[in-house]
Amino acid sequence: MVTALLPLSISRLGLWAFGLILVLGFLKLIRLLLRRQMLARAIDSFPGPPTHWLFGHALEWPGLLLSFQIQQTGSLDKVVSWTHQFPYAHQLWVGPFLGFLNIYEPDYAKAVYGRGDPKAPDVYDFFLQWIGKGLLVLHGPKWYQHRKLLTPGFHYDVLKPYVALFAESTHVMLDKWEEKALKNKSFDIFSDVGHMALDSLMKCTFGKGNVGLSHSDNSYYLAVSDLTLLMQQRIDSFQYHNDFIYWLTPHGRRFLRACQVAHDHTDQVIRERKAALQDEKEWKKIQNRRHLDFLDILLGARDEDGIKLSDADLRAEVDTFMFEGHDTTTSGISWILYCMAQYPEHQHRCREEIREILGDRDSIQWDDLGKMTYLTMFMKETFRLYPPVPQVYRQLSKPVSFVDGRSLPAGSLISLHIYALHRNSTVWPDPEVFDPLRFSPENIAGRHPFAFIPFSAGPRNCIGQQFAMNEMKVVTALCLLRFEFALDPSKVPIKLPQLVLRSKNGIHLHLKPLRPGSGK
Repeated sequence: MVTALLPLSISRLGLWAFGLILVLGFLKLIRLLLRRQMLARAIDSFPGPPTHWLFGHALEWPGLLLSFQIQQTGSLDKVVSWTHQFPYAHQLWVGPFLGFLNIYEPDYAKAVYGRGDPKAPDVYDFFLQWIGKGLLVLHGPKWYQHRKLLTPGFHYDVLKPYVALFAESTHVMLDKWEEKALKNKSFDIFSDVGHMALDSLMKCTFGKGNVGLSHSDNSYYLAVSDLTLLMQQRIDSFQYHNDFIYWLTPHGRRFLRACQVAHDHTDQVIRERKAALQDEKEWKKIQNRRHLDFLDILLGARDEDGIKLSDADLRAEVDTFMFEGHDTTTSGISWILYCMAQYPEHQHRCREEIREILGDRDSIQWDDLGKMTYLTMFMKETFRLYPPVPQVYRQLSKPVSFVDGRSLPAGSLISLHIYALHRNSTVWPDPEVFDPLRFSPENIAGRHPFAFIPFSAGPRNCIGQQFAMNEMKVVTALCLLRFEFALDPSKVPIKLPQLVLRSKNGIHLHLKPLRPGSGK
């Protein structure tokens, strides 16, 4: 009798489970439809390109994956063309349920980023598994607390000793390039620059570098590289946007393993460093070091009430610093060197400026960075045309009114298209012309403060922008002293917007050594 009832019970259980899945699916669909209705109503007063009922704007780019970021090659310049058709902003739909107001005009950018506290949209939850709740995703009082506590870590007194660390990592890369250049063939510089940038970050964050890495250090080094790649793959693939599905895939399991390695390493270093702070002799050793690393600064941070960051907060901010500081500088340096190769007359002028500043010296010092005026203008013009982060997203925490009388309610999603803003012809005369003198003091004077925002803008601008600028100056200057850069006409970079601006086919350059041997 029991045996006869067993198949019936299993069948009934299956029906119940199927019914539950249908109900949950129906509720999810209702929630998505309500969300779409809210977003559509919010941006209804803003016209935009034609949309498909299912694919949104995906059909504008054949072969486009339904991903959070429109990534088809050519899509960046497509949005630039829309700036002529839709002044200020336009609707941007990614699939049927995710609608943004895509903005690319200085006054609109100021209205959103110049006041209030816009927060990261829900889709940034992809990042939480690795970086936790750091500055990138925090908002409200906790964001203000963290921002205040972290700001001293980027004071110029802290940044000064990093110049030598940047140079150390750069020389390792340049020695590799010396060997590659002997083959008289162009090669892709992007991965080498990425390796160098991560090496510099390891030194500045933990006081570690490639030389003498422990097994744990090396595992962390590899895990960060892996996580950056996997994060991009997840954003690229619509089917991976669902947590349940993603964690069942090989990529999802690999992501979790890499997260565990990264978290275990950061937690271990934090424990060891906190223990050292309890030992008076060890604390004196740390204070007498030639520089304090980023973790030292975070461990010593206190607010006005004496409250410090928790271990979870410490890990989140360290992981955020590693995540944000790695790919962005890699992109920035790679496109700077590409522009050096593309515009040899500017390359020559930058090199001569550096030689004049250094004189007989072959090493760069802190005070040299402020004297590199033409190089700085060149870098900024590169960031105008090739911003390391071409597009950022926010969710309004309060209503906003724009200069033309239109408005958006709280909860609306914003896409700030930095690439299109920097090439907006109503803002920049002859926007496709490369001209470093756009950033001379006299030309900057009358410019809208939100016309050029490679590091975002307003209260939530990049806290590490001075760190990044210093690193890129040191690296670029040392590169120019060792090599002359030239284009490979057969391998022109194909711009690809991802988390950062990359090239689909790499950035291939010819390098001609300017000095025999190591150049030291």
